[in-house]
Amino acid sequence: MTTPPTERTPLQGLWLPLVTPFRDGALDETSLRRLCRHYAIQPIDGLILAATTGEGLTLDEAETERLVAIAAAELEGGLPVYLGLSGSDTAKLVKQLERTAHLPVAGYLVACPYYTRPSQAGLERHFAALAAHSVKPLLIYNIPYRTGVNMTNETMLRLAALPAIAGVKDCCADPQQSFDLIRARPPGFAVLTGEDTQFYSALAQGADGGIMASAHVETQGFARVCAAALDGDQPAALAEWRGLADLTRLLFAEPSPAPIKHWLWRTGLIDSPEVRLPMTEVSEALAQRIDAEIARRSLAAAAQAA
Repeated sequence: MTTPPTERTPLQGLWLPLVTPFRDGALDETSLRRLCRHYAIQPIDGLILAATTGEGLTLDEAETERLVAIAAAELEGGLPVYLGLSGSDTAKLVKQLERTAHLPVAGYLVACPYYTRPSQAGLERHFAALAAHSVKPLLIYNIPYRTGVNMTNETMLRLAALPAIAGVKDCCADPQQSFDLIRARPPGFAVLTGEDTQFYSALAQGADGGIMASAHVETQGFARVCAAALDGDQPAALAEWRGLADLTRLLFAEPSPAPIKHWLWRTGLIDSPEVRLPMTEVSEALAQRIDAEIARRSLAAAAQAA
């Protein structure tokens, strides 16, 4: 039996759910090292590995361990790293927590059980069991349009009383539910939005930050939105957000992370836009739109620097 955390370390700011680069069917370690070095010097507050954007469901145990080891070596403790976990069997997830306890990660992002659609009592008991067996903090990932079940605020707040539950990546897709949770959550329980297109709105309502896949691109702009909002400077946050809102829609025009990987490939951060089935690379039409936006932003940056 492991000993769960007894106190919370508050989470806030801009977190990046890192893509997992592949080449010829294998983990692309060269591109992964390049990505880690690039984002290590960006104004982000943490990384999430092997989650949805990182195509975690397609990684085997050895690849996951290698992914974490490379990231840890490149980051050298400079950024906290959370590991994505998901599954619909509580006992198996407990074993995963125990099996990965030695990895150099600060905590876990754990999705609600998918497909089985448990009751609220089942969700509560599931996460309580995980919290009791984890030596590291857990961040609940509530995303009902992927899992088929929405964790209510009542359930979330009961789990928030457990010190091992650090907060939630909130993708409930109900602005009223999100706002009510922000108002009612206890001190130290973080609400981080995972809805890229709603980043500014969530911050304006009091969210502690966000886990933003779109922040692979224009990272500093996303960080400025977050910093201004957390400082209470809503006009500055909104002004910055106006230049990013269309970008989030472009990067989610087709299933993520394919559009993001295409952008990173075109800009030289990864050596291939490869994704693993059942994900597919972007369509030719979207590729052209992304390439045009890259060119437009490059020209704008050059003009501003001149």
